[in-house]
Amino acid sequence: MPIPDDVTGEEIDKDVRQELLSLPKGLAEDVARNLVMVARLIDEDPEGAYGYSKVALRLASRVAAVREAAGFAAYANQKYNEALGEFRAARRMTGSVELWPVMADCERGLGRPEKALEMAGAPEVHKLDKADQVEMRLVAAGARRDMGQLDAAIVTLQSPELASNSVQPWTARLRYAYADALLAAGRESEAREWFAKAAESDKDGSTDASDRLAEMDGVEFVDALVEDDERAEGARGETEAPVAVAEDEAEDADTDVDVDQVDVVREVDEADVDEADVDEADVDEADVEDGDGHGDNESDNESDNDGDKS
Repeated sequence: MPIPDDVTGEEIDKDVRQELLSLPKGLAEDVARNLVMVARLIDEDPEGAYGYSKVALRLASRVAAVREAAGFAAYANQKYNEALGEFRAARRMTGSVELWPVMADCERGLGRPEKALEMAGAPEVHKLDKADQVEMRLVAAGARRDMGQLDAAIVTLQSPELASNSVQPWTARLRYAYADALLAAGRESEAREWFAKAAESDKDGSTDASDRLAEMDGVEFVDALVEDDERAEGARGETEAPVAVAEDEAEDADTDVDVDQVDVVREVDEADVDEADVDEADVDEADVEDGDGHGDNESDNESDNDGDKS
């Protein structure tokens, strides 16, 4: 897969770079560049990130950082079984427990919430740092909801971290999950309060708490561009000239028109001619052009509208 020239491989974390020292220099550089692309694309283009992770995996499957990156790329694409396998491989190589919460969430993705809850109560959780412990709590609450245990999910999220007034990287997501669980349980007033708190603490837009809050308050956002288009469309509709009655009646009757003279009347914007007389000596019957009158009128009107806009 192509990699932009500005990607050198030096952008990766120093710990990952240290791991890659076990590889030949040229190979290490190729792996590093692919890992950089995984990190760049995983949020905006998960499929692209997955493709680069497979290349890195093919080049250096015995490097724990590569297995971890492949796991996260698979996870972003909801390939939970594959992701779980990569995370387990990375954990075996490093002995670290930091992937424990995401491994439990893979179990949820595979339809095994009971297994996720079992992992939430395992000794490994006590070895996690504060951020990962909060993440584990979120996964456990999600597993409770998967099992239809809304009240238990709410209780699971009630913690010192939730009650704290200090804003940490996990605060917005924790408050959001709590608000969402309250709403699912029908506790709307409490849910609104916590969506507001989540929005207040969400400085980087990691949740849609503001949108959920607005939705609960009945606020509807209108796209200005869409509104302008609708106004322009309405203006065009108001200025369209009507088609002559004689033409419509001739089409609807679906019979031959046998008359000595037919006056076809058309209203045209800003025109000086109000009606056209068809000379009796030149025609024996009226030729009514199906559809042509519409097209000419609309073209004239659109031209007039364009002139008005400019």
